[in-house]
Amino acid sequence: MEKRLIFLDIDGTLIEPGKMEPPASAVDAVQKARANGHKVFLCTGRNYKMTAPVLHYGFDGYVSSAGGYVVCGDQVIFDCPMEKAQSDGLRAILEAHGVECTLEARDATFGGGRMMERLSAYQAKRPGAVNSELERWRKAFADGMLVRPLSEYQGQPVYKICYIAEKEEDLAPARAAYEDQFAFCQQTTFKDGGGVVSGELINRKFNKGDGIRRICDHLGMPLSSVIAFGDSPNDLEMTNVAAISYCMANGSDDLKARCDRVCPAVTEDGIAIAFRDLGLI
Repeated sequence: MEKRLIFLDIDGTLIEPGKMEPPASAVDAVQKARANGHKVFLCTGRNYKMTAPVLHYGFDGYVSSAGGYVVCGDQVIFDCPMEKAQSDGLRAILEAHGVECTLEARDATFGGGRMMERLSAYQAKRPGAVNSELERWRKAFADGMLVRPLSEYQGQPVYKICYIAEKEEDLAPARAAYEDQFAFCQQTTFKDGGGVVSGELINRKFNKGDGIRRICDHLGMPLSSVIAFGDSPNDLEMTNVAAISYCMANGSDDLKARCDRVCPAVTEDGIAIAFRDLGLI
């Protein structure tokens, strides 16, 4: 059997949006695939702090912070936070134009007090319409442990900044100043009921696809061995480099159109079904 490298997004792919635990079927599929000699990695926009609770299910490494921090086995093979001038400058220009943001360091996430208010308000206006990334943030703020107040930020290196704006125009100054250095990976826009534009700023020095390439190079494995699973637009680079790419049935239409296959939703044992279809288990 050809040995495969399998990369799984977390929120909306391995774990139902807003939940903290993957379904038993997915855990069982990951463990059986590894027992069969395949290697399974997480590939997520989460920082290490938010990724760590999932690692105990058993993985061969992870691409975190959307490619900014990559670990294979016990070895860190890529570590690329923003320059301090970049993170400070981005935060200042976003806040000056009323854009709420979170700063993701490796071991902590810092968020503004109004972020939870906006998340809750927008979800109330559009029940069920909040995507996996926004739901992850809503859950993290509601938990009270995963996100610390921005006032506690002490200059730790930042890997990624997430944002919520009331309208696209509020982001124009940040785009003008930083779009050559950072990709504005937009997740959702609700234009009715006040509107919300949400997304994350990802350093153009890396992305999820680059993280997969780095692990392949480290292991001496070709990209033709890669199978990738995702659900959101921020998984595009990840699925682009894979030999076989899957979008979850609960995923975005844009990603479905770009992936090779669509598997059942995370709530319908999609990972386990796809692993069986692929002959991994």
